[in-house]
Amino acid sequence: MRDGFVKVAAGTPKIRVADCAYNADQIISLMKEAAAQGVKVLALPELCLTGYTCGDLFLQEKLLDGAERELGRILDETRKLDLLTAMGMPVRNRWDNKLYNCAAVIQKGEIHRLIPKTHIPNYGEFYEARWFASGKDLDTTVDLCGQNVHMSPSIILECGTMPNLVVGVEICEDLWAAEPPSGALARAGATLILNLSASDEVAGKADYRRQLVTGQSGRSMCAYVYADAGEGESSTDLVFAGHDMVAENGVLLAENRFDTGLTVAEIDVDRLIYDRRRVNTFTPPEHTPMEDAHCLGIGRGFFSLESAETPLTRPVSPAPFIPADAGDRAERCEEIMTIAALGLKKRLEHTSASCAVVGLSGGLDSTLAILITAKAFDMLGRDRKGILAVTMPCFGTTRRTRSNAELLAMELGADFREVNIGRAVEQHFADIGQSMEDHSVTFENAQARERTQVLMDLANQRGGLVIGTGDLSELALGWATYNGDHMSMYAVNASIPKTLVRHLVAWEADRRGGTIGGVLRDILDTPVSPELLPPKDGEIAQKTEDLVGPYELHDFYLYYAIRWGFPPRKVLRLATRAFDGRYDKETLLKWLKNFYRRFFSQQFKRSCLPDGPKVGSVALSPRGDWRMPSDAAAKLWLDELEELQ
Repeated sequence: MRDGFVKVAAGTPKIRVADCAYNADQIISLMKEAAAQGVKVLALPELCLTGYTCGDLFLQEKLLDGAERELGRILDETRKLDLLTAMGMPVRNRWDNKLYNCAAVIQKGEIHRLIPKTHIPNYGEFYEARWFASGKDLDTTVDLCGQNVHMSPSIILECGTMPNLVVGVEICEDLWAAEPPSGALARAGATLILNLSASDEVAGKADYRRQLVTGQSGRSMCAYVYADAGEGESSTDLVFAGHDMVAENGVLLAENRFDTGLTVAEIDVDRLIYDRRRVNTFTPPEHTPMEDAHCLGIGRGFFSLESAETPLTRPVSPAPFIPADAGDRAERCEEIMTIAALGLKKRLEHTSASCAVVGLSGGLDSTLAILITAKAFDMLGRDRKGILAVTMPCFGTTRRTRSNAELLAMELGADFREVNIGRAVEQHFADIGQSMEDHSVTFENAQARERTQVLMDLANQRGGLVIGTGDLSELALGWATYNGDHMSMYAVNASIPKTLVRHLVAWEADRRGGTIGGVLRDILDTPVSPELLPPKDGEIAQKTEDLVGPYELHDFYLYYAIRWGFPPRKVLRLATRAFDGRYDKETLLKWLKNFYRRFFSQQFKRSCLPDGPKVGSVALSPRGDWRMPSDAAAKLWLDELEELQ
């Protein structure tokens, strides 16, 4: 269970109503199958040992005796399985002479706890109050299968061999209530909630059920395993579809419906713990989880699992900033463009700026910046002639990029101006004694700073704002000239990573079509480059990704190292899975080291960024998401990478 990954499953056995022996056979088979697949925690449906639809048979001692006898057999036949299982059954409490709808949490022949259902539905097609009492506030022990077992709804179970794995249980209707018990269980420390359910199927209900499961996992920052009753339940009036789900922090990882068997996924409990640590409103800061548990009246139990590495089957996207679904991607692109444009719109209004000045290079970032600027002007109802697109050719500029810059400005209806900075830079070199043959960092940065000066002065002339073009990936790597392209008056791309910049421009190309679509597609085909070194045979000589590494890798590293705080070892493990067949481990490790070195050493540039809108879950503004000293050492992170050689 290295790196926080735990394989969990929801299981739906095929049952026979009131045939406890048959049902126990199916449960045992499913438990053995789960263990064989490496599952460590399994949830089975509500009352699956008897069947949910037994009706008044629940009041018969014969059925209750049969359920207890078969639970004993299940314990005997699964005592060698390294598997924590929650299964549903009716349980008698001889002290109050009431019957409870319970989850029996079992492992290796032991009944760890009995969790009674809190919210007992008695409306519509449900008549549970006819047979079962609510377990609310119940805190007692019962004798079951020769064991004296604690029974309470307010219990969490901690894994001794994996401290971040803490299990809580609720049953069916508990999730549908206004205040599900899982909320309190999560606040007390539960990172995994198991729901044992028997939710009948009617048209449209699956969508709502799915929203409940994913929504509760998001609100509670937990993993949520929902096991639903299915084939074999009585069809006298209802049909049960076995709608099994595994969700994690608002995201559905796995789902199965109209079938029996296992629905398996790996959850990442370390990721959940990181988010809870980051979001300080999840648990009141004056309380520790242990104190919360006491305040909430929640007890704690313990179990243990054998340590083992969980093989990953969960999908790991190589482009975590890009939605995989084409429809979602188009919707996300529209949303991001609107957010960025609204930010710029507000800034233009507030400053009473008469124009917006964009340094248009013919590259991806400046293209996106001017597209956002055009959208902001449309929102303001202003003529796009108020946008001044400035191209500033120098030693590395190619005909292709210069032409695309002009064509794009014309198609957008912006004012266009060319300012050749070659002579100014040459004069500057003469002033400081820099040889034109010395293509060092001074040769490059002088051009970037001259361009920024031109843009700033033109903005001053016109009473306007300089619109920044640098993106999130460049900020993470420090791939910007300090007080050159690093600086602007409003940075619209500041929280948009390079991989997403590409998708946004591609979306605009497809949406617009025609001449402008053709220009945008040619820009997409142009190698990423600052064009600061002289071209070779008229082609771009300086390719950014040859120097700092592929942006698709750096964006992947940025997402997992910064958004989720994963250690280098785990980032590399995920990258190895995501980029399998595209990059070998040596290449991944090389650029991951480069990412950490640059991220730490270049923080000083991020400490003095211009304003810019946050559009996604990762941003590096010193006033927003990211606080980091500029002289923090990268040693701990780099040492771990050295161990992975």
